[in-house]
Amino acid sequence: MDQVLAYVMENGQKIEGGDKLGKTIVFAANQPHADFIVKRFDENYPHLAGKFCRTIHNKVSYVQSLIDDFSLSSKLPQIAVSVDMLDTGIDVPECVNLVFFKRVRSKTKFWQMIGRGTRLCPDLFGPGLNKEYFNVFDFCENLEYFGSNPEGVEAHLQEGIKTKIFRRRLSLIDQLSQTSKPDESLAKLRTEIADVLYHGVSQMNVDSFVVRPHRRYVEKFSQRDNWKELGPGDIVDLSQHLADLPTPDDGDEFARRFDLLLLNLQLGMLESSPFVPRWEQQVREIASGLEEKEAIPAVKVHWVLIQELQTDEYWQDITLPMLEVVRRKLRSLVQFLDPEGKREHVYTNFEDELGEAKLIDGLIKRDDSLKNYRLKVERFVREHEDHPTIARLKQNQPITAADLEALEAILFSAEAAENRERFQQTYGTDKPLGKLIREIVGLNANAAKQAFAEFLSLGTLSGDQITFINQIIDHLVHNGTMDPADLFKPPFTDMHDQGLIGVLPQLAQAVVRTIRQINENALVA
Repeated sequence: MDQVLAYVMENGQKIEGGDKLGKTIVFAANQPHADFIVKRFDENYPHLAGKFCRTIHNKVSYVQSLIDDFSLSSKLPQIAVSVDMLDTGIDVPECVNLVFFKRVRSKTKFWQMIGRGTRLCPDLFGPGLNKEYFNVFDFCENLEYFGSNPEGVEAHLQEGIKTKIFRRRLSLIDQLSQTSKPDESLAKLRTEIADVLYHGVSQMNVDSFVVRPHRRYVEKFSQRDNWKELGPGDIVDLSQHLADLPTPDDGDEFARRFDLLLLNLQLGMLESSPFVPRWEQQVREIASGLEEKEAIPAVKVHWVLIQELQTDEYWQDITLPMLEVVRRKLRSLVQFLDPEGKREHVYTNFEDELGEAKLIDGLIKRDDSLKNYRLKVERFVREHEDHPTIARLKQNQPITAADLEALEAILFSAEAAENRERFQQTYGTDKPLGKLIREIVGLNANAAKQAFAEFLSLGTLSGDQITFINQIIDHLVHNGTMDPADLFKPPFTDMHDQGLIGVLPQLAQAVVRTIRQINENALVA
């Protein structure tokens, strides 16, 4: 590590002439890794410690101010050690070094990261000496990987847990309708499952921009009679058009995961799945964990069932209705289980063996037809933040169709965007324009804090809980919008491995509602 930092410092850091600083972005694997890199730098260069090299990730206080300073040519830090925050969307023409201390396997992500060095910068190396190249220090063999695998491996979107639950219940209804020997208990179970799905569909907001394209299916299945007999076509329509739409939910993340486990087990029993023993063992382990929480009154109420679930006798004659009872009684108790132990960080102590630097010419080829089109458009948007619509988006104020038309009028007539066709060719048509603009300009810090003011004003929050909310605010200030699912992923799982649920169990749903409202304010009301 020390030799790597020295190698970077000795190659292209100092810019002779002018008042500009050559910048370096170091892509770290995670937050502890980034902190460790900066710590080693400060120990090796104590005269530069504290300002020259800084970490930039969601856990850093005032991270947006730090990013703003890094973006300015004459201000420190000169080296930014980033965890996912500088991969895209930042414009630092003075960036002359990119250091890959992490493996990247997504082609899209890799070239976005490479793009941080492609910004032109006049007079960077002195009067008349423009930036004509930048250095890529790759210590994780990413260049070799993409040389052999040009397309990389793109991450596939994962099915949300609520979507999985909807489809499992739909499959159960279909299987129970086709059972050769129906009995009264199974018929009752089918009715109960259908009631749950019907209740969720009937509460969908047909005026929501997400639900509106599927309105006819929502209206059809908001009538209870249409659930009495579901044909193959109905099953397909429900799965394709309604399964992933937002529905009201009174449960937390723990309860939903327990629901999914029990639904998998029920469906597996009908389909004779080989995974049934594994799912059964998971239920036993949950019951064993709950047995240790006898002091909690809600757990004590179901003490007999919790003990029975750990016996072989209970599982010998298990039925689907019995599992449904288990699901209903224990789903709200799973939140009391102790989290699994976190993995300890492993630090290695070995001497770096760096050979001669390998020069790869032609990695980035100039494309005169693009002329940094995205950069020009995003710069135009930032220069017009006082436009009423852009200002409303940045201030987290709802926009109307008239606001959007006014924005389109100025944007598509500007020289930077050229025309609507060129804009859509570059940015696509999947993302609404309001959301795209919000992601470019970000969210005003005061507006973000105001949205979460009711949480920050609570006198009962701990220091960690306040820090977690400030992390969310920093993310919104930098990115403009947020997927609530990110609250259960790094870096939001650094404080607690269950993310939002682990840090703010009582306020989780309210926080998600606030984030969704902020996202919706970037869309036409």
